[in-house]
Amino acid sequence: MFDNQKNEVWYQLENHKIEIDKTSIKQLFKEDQYRFKKYSISFMDTIFDFSKNIINEQTLDLLIKLAESSDLKSKIDAMFTGEKINFTEKRAVLHTALRNMSDNPVFVDGHNVMPDVKNELEKAMSFAESVRNGIHKGFSGKSITDVVNIGIGGSHLGPDMVCTALSPYSGSVSVHFVSNVDPTDISEKLRNLIPETTLFLIASKTFTTQETMSNAGKAKEWFLNNSGAGSEAIAYHFAALSTNIYACKSFGIAEQNIFGFWDWVGGRYSVWSVIGLSVAISIGADNFKKFLNGAYQMDLHFRNSDFAKNIPVLMALIGVWYANFWGASTQAVIPYDQYLLKFSEFLQQLDMESNGKRINYSGDEVSYTTGPVIWGTIGTNSQHSFFQLLHQGTQMIPADFIAGINSRSGDQNQHSILLSNFFAQTEALMRGKNHDEVKSELEAAGLSENDINLLLPHKIFPGNKPTNTILYKELTPETLGMLIAIYEHKVFVQGVIWELNSYDQWGVELGKQLAKGILNDFANQGEINSHDASTNALINYYKDNMKV
Repeated sequence: MFDNQKNEVWYQLENHKIEIDKTSIKQLFKEDQYRFKKYSISFMDTIFDFSKNIINEQTLDLLIKLAESSDLKSKIDAMFTGEKINFTEKRAVLHTALRNMSDNPVFVDGHNVMPDVKNELEKAMSFAESVRNGIHKGFSGKSITDVVNIGIGGSHLGPDMVCTALSPYSGSVSVHFVSNVDPTDISEKLRNLIPETTLFLIASKTFTTQETMSNAGKAKEWFLNNSGAGSEAIAYHFAALSTNIYACKSFGIAEQNIFGFWDWVGGRYSVWSVIGLSVAISIGADNFKKFLNGAYQMDLHFRNSDFAKNIPVLMALIGVWYANFWGASTQAVIPYDQYLLKFSEFLQQLDMESNGKRINYSGDEVSYTTGPVIWGTIGTNSQHSFFQLLHQGTQMIPADFIAGINSRSGDQNQHSILLSNFFAQTEALMRGKNHDEVKSELEAAGLSENDINLLLPHKIFPGNKPTNTILYKELTPETLGMLIAIYEHKVFVQGVIWELNSYDQWGVELGKQLAKGILNDFANQGEINSHDASTNALINYYKDNMKV
């Protein structure tokens, strides 16, 4: 499984779990009046509270020993200094370089990448400002009113989430996102747009991604059919975020509107790069740089802080504690902030594409649980959907609660209703409600003994449900950058503990490969029998019933 040192710590944690198994978080608070102070960390305008977890000092000591036995410190340094830690693809992992606000060099294969990063950033920011301020014109001389970002995966989820989260900072240019190869997605987005005032951003590293290029072709067709312009107008209305300059130019995109990045930028970590161009157009270059700086400040905290006071490290270790020693297979993320509507969806890719793996560094199949299922949505909506499962379900489901102290709507009174629910839910999950408390309430309500006996077991809440709380003053570009970076580093740490390569994603390939063959089957006039019986039958049923 692991080396002897790591196995020994793992064994100690297994024994410790048996010892602490019947301990309640409520009791831990009773025993230590300073528990919140010990188990919370303030950073920038944010506080991270992890006191409502089934942990004590011994738990944290052992978890930190687990991190140390995993050689976490040297692996953090390896990532930041450009070592090729994505060993299956022989690539460095340097999304942190994209937001490096220092003058320190970062080397890949002996080359300092920071001048390239800064040059490409300034080129993209200049273009973003020209679009945002109406300087960049369409073919007819009109300013751009709408931008459509066409991408998928990290080229979509990150920018879409950030634009939504920072919409109070948006200008007069509307930004739209297309990702699904389902033609309904792009058709609906284009329905009310005007070709001569629309700009398309094609986000694809290779400029070959099937879904993205299918939608790009559809956008090009729509533009040419509805604008009355010739193909030369493509240069005014299309830009590319890609490394494949030749393919972009062949598409008709002007070279000055091609913005590049590098193979050490993974898709789900790419919003910090030119993939974030849609974000910069929406919120402006200055705010985009503040967004980068928020992440950079968290990078410094992550790289330089002791593990015992390191927010991403502690979040990761607590997650390992529940996944590997308590049997938790999922993690809920619940923002009480409407602007973070798409945050949980963004984290699904970040976490599950990174650590949803079963093969370790050595190429062996692991014998322990790795990446959890990430899910959730905004409060208070979630209270009226899945909170029943959190409170009274049979599964152990740790949850992160995220909220801002101040409302951007200006209605602090209604925001207080939101925050009262936010604080109440983490307290309720921890406290629960026991037999005696329920019985007293029912007796006070005047219920008969029969009704009490009927209702009583259904109204008991076991409690002892663990939560983390992240509370910030206001959702600014800096705060959002910091928040995303926390989760990026948390995922990295868990990958190190589980001995995974968190930066490849071979699992997305098989289905795509098979889809190419099936697409050819559709063109075959005869009956298909080259797959399993179910797939053959479904393909043939589709062919028999599709409208030609």
